[in-house]
Amino acid sequence: MPKRLRKFIGSVTMLAFVTVYALVAMVLAQARPVQTASWYIQTLIYAALGMAWILPMMPLIKWMEKPDEG
Repeated sequence: MPKRLRKFIGSVTMLAFVTVYALVAMVLAQARPVQTASWYIQTLIYAALGMAWILPMMPLIKWMEKPDEG
């Protein structure tokens, strides 16, 4: 598969994933346990939610950047 097609498929997949992930993260951030936690726990939760999307996207990014065969 050409690199250009892999990048297109990966970009569309990443856009869809990040959109869904952002909605889920917003719901989790507005949950009652988070809202009643102290400010430093809230900060840790928001930082974790903000960075957590990277872990499932790393294999996709590596696949997108793989050089063309041949």
